[in-house]
Amino acid sequence: MKKEEFKEISTSDLEERLAKMEADYLQLKINHSVSPIDNPAKITADRKNIARVKTELRKRQLNIK
Repeated sequence: MKKEEFKEISTSDLEERLAKMEADYLQLKINHSVSPIDNPAKITADRKNIARVKTELRKRQLNIK
């Protein structure tokens, strides 16, 4: 997802989505360490999406637009 799409989502939905994304990311890393996954670039993409969500949440917390 792009950062513009995250801006349209409510804060509570973003927090729920962040928790799910982090859990999926950790599971993906564990699976990759045991046996290589087909697309290791997904790990990087997931990490960047988590950072985008955290950035948007922090921006809202500081009330900067």
